[in-house]
Amino acid sequence: MRSDTRKVIENVCNARIITIEALGGGCISEVRRITLSNDKQIVAKIGDAGENNGFVIEAYMLDYLTKHSTLPSPKVIYAKDNLLLMEHIPTKGGASAKTQEHAAELLAELHSITSDKYGFEKDTLIGGIHQPNNKMDSWIDFFAEHRLLYMAKETFDAGKLSVSEMKRIEKFAGKLRKWLDEPEKPSLIHGDMWSGNVLYKNDRIAGFVDPALYYADSEMEFTFSTVYSTFGRPFFKRYSEIRPIRAGFFEARRDIYNLFPLLIHARLFGCNYAARVANSLSHFGF
Repeated sequence: MRSDTRKVIENVCNARIITIEALGGGCISEVRRITLSNDKQIVAKIGDAGENNGFVIEAYMLDYLTKHSTLPSPKVIYAKDNLLLMEHIPTKGGASAKTQEHAAELLAELHSITSDKYGFEKDTLIGGIHQPNNKMDSWIDFFAEHRLLYMAKETFDAGKLSVSEMKRIEKFAGKLRKWLDEPEKPSLIHGDMWSGNVLYKNDRIAGFVDPALYYADSEMEFTFSTVYSTFGRPFFKRYSEIRPIRAGFFEARRDIYNLFPLLIHARLFGCNYAARVANSLSHFGF
């Protein structure tokens, strides 16, 4: 850690840094657990200022969750383009049946927060990639334009998607109404529900981190859970007891919505994920 960064942290926290430990999950930035001289622990995310280190946006989303929901998430201490300081949330254990049931209850409550439009009040980030959130009345149009086509174009421009694959996605996006319907209301979703963003402690959820907030079809939350195996049967059983899952999700919509996280990973990590995108398109006849 650079000396100027240490100085900022010590000034903000009014305490000396005693120890610094690396934490997992920082594919975009460094993540460190810091023990201070006042016996408190905080988490620091550190990176060069730029488009891939939108710590101010991340802090905004965490504050939004605190103000508008009861979803457990870390409180923000300080946020600038190259440094984000948050409270440290102690963890222990993993995704047991009980923690999955608790996650279902928390996310069902989050999804009960609704809006009159799909999108969000500002653009956000997911995996360090710009995420447009222009508000729209139609979920299908929003998903096609601001999720599927936008991320496909990002992936294509990065050289991770071929011309033919891009054309297949464009054709598929024009036919989404064959498989998708309009939800009753837009729901607030965490937006990046893979296992690395879920913190557990003693058969309970301790917190959710790294949000990519917007108002969506609540089923978009499940796709991140299924493509990355975050949650399984106990989660879906408990969730459906609170908010019944519409017929057709597991048969078709899950695989359509999964194209979005697969494209994100293709954009970030390359051809293996692009091949999975191509296989999904073939499944739907494109």
